[in-house]
Amino acid sequence: MLAYIGLGSNLDNPKAQLVSALNSLSECNDIEVMTLSSFYKSKPLLDIPGPNYINAVCKIETKLSALDLLEICQQIEENQHRVRDVKWGSRTIDLDILLYGEQIISNDRLNIPHPEMTNRAFVLVPLFEIEADLKVPLFGSIKGLVDRIDISDLIKL
Repeated sequence: MLAYIGLGSNLDNPKAQLVSALNSLSECNDIEVMTLSSFYKSKPLLDIPGPNYINAVCKIETKLSALDLLEICQQIEENQHRVRDVKWGSRTIDLDILLYGEQIISNDRLNIPHPEMTNRAFVLVPLFEIEADLKVPLFGSIKGLVDRIDISDLIKL
């Protein structure tokens, strides 16, 4: 199954946090990291106080179910000391499953496509960079989504 994971960090050397998370994904027997976007700098959501974020998106191939992939992502977050005190607050690492094949999943643990992805330039732009012809279930072409969002605060590193 092809899946796309969004990565973000704004604490404890964010670039190194992303690299560490990518290495952890690569070390998993049932995950092959196929493509990685450039890194992008973005401001915190809703002007929540904190340093700027570094974000990226990776494309993976996996034999894991969506929920098993979620477990792996959450374990990586825990290993990198992710704290969940404030919604959308500062974090060492955040791994979000954006897409899992063409599946639409909605339950108490997981929503795919990621429900906020269409509102976030730091997700859409790197996703477009690695998969310009992508069709996002429920939302349409990635190009159309990028064309309608403000990307002025996003800086490619």
